[in-house]
Amino acid sequence: MSFLDELKWRGMIHNFVPGIEEELEKGMVSAYVGIDPTADSLHIGHLVSIMMLKHFQVMGHKPLVLVGGATGMIGDPSGKSQERNLLDEETLAHNQKCIKAQLSKFMDFESDQANAAEMVNNYDWMKNFSFLEFIRDVGKHITVNYMMSKDSVKKRLGADSKVGMSFTEFTYQLVQGNDFLELNKSKNCILQMGGSDQWGNITTGIELIRRKEQKNAWAITCPLITKADGGKFGKTESGNIWLDSKRTSPYKFYQFWLNTSDSDAERYIKIFTLLGEKEISELVEEHNQAPHQRKLQQRLAEEVTVMIHSREEYEMAVEASNILFGKSTSETLHKLDEETFLSVFEGVPTFRVERKIIEKKANLLDLLCVETNMFPSKGDLRRSVKGNAISINKEKIQSDDIEITEGHLIADKYVLFQKGKKNYYILVVE
Repeated sequence: MSFLDELKWRGMIHNFVPGIEEELEKGMVSAYVGIDPTADSLHIGHLVSIMMLKHFQVMGHKPLVLVGGATGMIGDPSGKSQERNLLDEETLAHNQKCIKAQLSKFMDFESDQANAAEMVNNYDWMKNFSFLEFIRDVGKHITVNYMMSKDSVKKRLGADSKVGMSFTEFTYQLVQGNDFLELNKSKNCILQMGGSDQWGNITTGIELIRRKEQKNAWAITCPLITKADGGKFGKTESGNIWLDSKRTSPYKFYQFWLNTSDSDAERYIKIFTLLGEKEISELVEEHNQAPHQRKLQQRLAEEVTVMIHSREEYEMAVEASNILFGKSTSETLHKLDEETFLSVFEGVPTFRVERKIIEKKANLLDLLCVETNMFPSKGDLRRSVKGNAISINKEKIQSDDIEITEGHLIADKYVLFQKGKKNYYILVVE
């Protein structure tokens, strides 16, 4: 199967410049995707273009990742309603280092193979490029009429725009076009890939290469991923779903994929995993026979979580997910780290006590009714215990005459209390 055919069945092509199929058949080709290092982590919105590069390398071609140290100082207007914040050099350098580490999970940067991935930084060739040189060597080859025709510019200059567009952002397509030109000359890069919102910027590069080098270049864009309900892919109430476990815990990451709708799961498993067409077809068929078992979502969540984090983190996320459905034990809880524990029980009422109270072995009734107001009265707590409704760290208690000690602490800090099936409370020991 050719590279384009692979992307087509996976639903990963929005548009492409004709002729690229023939170029790819001639031998190894270099292609690049640009990433603006506006944060020290990628989020799942980056994954489509990264997966394009992954497939590209698997098929013997050479992927280039351009981290926009220069363009990150400007801000891409594509799809934006206003200018983004500009970043300083130190922040950009830190972000680039972190992004390289994440990309290494997808692509081989280290081998001595001809198609080993490379990371480049457009700041390297832009930092000594004077303004006069830029408008002479780049600006003169692209007309204002051509630049004004791009959708990203039209939208920002249209009657509905209250913000307008600065000259800095207006020139963005020239800077990105020059990136393509530079990589074409230095790396023989003939293809740029990216999201469909980048089409205008990419084709400016193609035009610049044609006019300056009298050579052809090509583009492939992927669709911008949306959810079936029209919501923005990768966004939750708390913000982006990040690849960095410090920004989005593996548990929350796993939950995001597990909770996708049936129609989204069928699309996402093609785009965000390396599973083959036959295996995915069988999974979809199996899922359709028993949708309530959510086997498609489970496999999607497994594949992506293992790819981004690890098999161990995936298994921990599965165990953590089972906690809320009564399928876990005190042993499972004690294996959780603090971050995962808090992710699972986000929003649960918390009560705080000093550590010295637990060190002295706190009587259950005094702890929950006097030291905290978790229960309104000792009588209420006694009745709940008698009714077999109280659990400590997922274990039912038969008597209210017990003591809470340091041995109960999860992550050396928390005790989980449960009343009935759905009412959880957390004791925080400080």
